Amino acid sequence: MRLTTKGRFAVTAMVDLALNGGRGPVTLSSISERQKISLSYLEQLFGKLRRNNLVESVRGPGGGYYLARVPAKIKIAEIVIAVDEPLDATHCKEKGDCYDGKPCLTHNLWMNLNEKIYAYLDSVNLQQLVDGQSKSDSSVTAITMNKSAVR
Repeated sequence: MRLTTKGRFAVTAMVDLALNGGRGPVTLSSISERQKISLSYLEQLFGKLRRNNLVESVRGPGGGYYLARVPAKIKIAEIVIAVDEPLDATHCKEKGDCYDGKPCLTHNLWMNLNEKIYAYLDSVNLQQLVDGQSKSDSSVTAITMNKSAVR
């Protein structure tokens, strides 16, 4: 399976939105600036995320995007699939016609990998990533504070 930048950027942008959305709608330009993702690329991704009911938008001054559900109810697999990212390690697109209309010798291996990857991404929700980010931020702060105390 190959997760392209489309899926990676969508997940990154959704984590950013979850982290920064508590004060109202978040603009794509602010996500673009923080995450170094092209604004036009984010516009394409968020159109798909909106159509798949993962985000909602507010127009006009003070507008932007916010999560359509609480982060704990948004699975990472949903985000990846919403932006048309295929979760497929096979060459036959899971059809089983890899070699002369028949499955190749390793078809079942790749099909099992697809299932494992999907199961993993479906077992992780957006809140878990937000919590993990908060912990790593506080760890960096604690390390910085400890270094200052030693001096």
